[in-house]
Amino acid sequence: MDEQVNQLKESLVEVETIAEQLLLAQQQLVELDKSRNANREALTTLRRLARTSRSSVPKKITEIENDKEKFANLKCLTCGNSDQSAPMWMMFPGADVFARLPFHQAHCSLEKDQEEVELNVKRTQSTIKEKMLMLSDRGAIADRIGPSLVRSMVTLKDSGNNQRYV
Repeated sequence: MDEQVNQLKESLVEVETIAEQLLLAQQQLVELDKSRNANREALTTLRRLARTSRSSVPKKITEIENDKEKFANLKCLTCGNSDQSAPMWMMFPGADVFARLPFHQAHCSLEKDQEEVELNVKRTQSTIKEKMLMLSDRGAIADRIGPSLVRSMVTLKDSGNNQRYV
């Protein structure tokens, strides 16, 4: 009897630990999503100031090679024809410090941060999937609808006109 109680206790502790890790990962995903949206908004604002768009910035080197005339006179594809040394105020994440950076340095910093946040989001999403699978394997998450719930849904009646909905 004591052995069964100890096994139950260990399995409950294990499930609770995994569930706590899952909740922490979900909270981290929310924070990363906020950061990703803030970076995206800042990059959009900088592109508007530079009068470039995300679609005007080639994603592949082959696009640059194909349109060399179009991008020949630009030093930075995101900066466009704007003054790359124009100062921009930027607040660094995690600190209440404002810094005055050149336009080019500001958008390069934001793009680098955005790539890191995207990578962290993907890692966190895979962690959440892994923890959910672990909880599901241990029976802590109901993967299917129980027979009693299906039976109650089939015999569901409307109290207003006593008609069955099937």
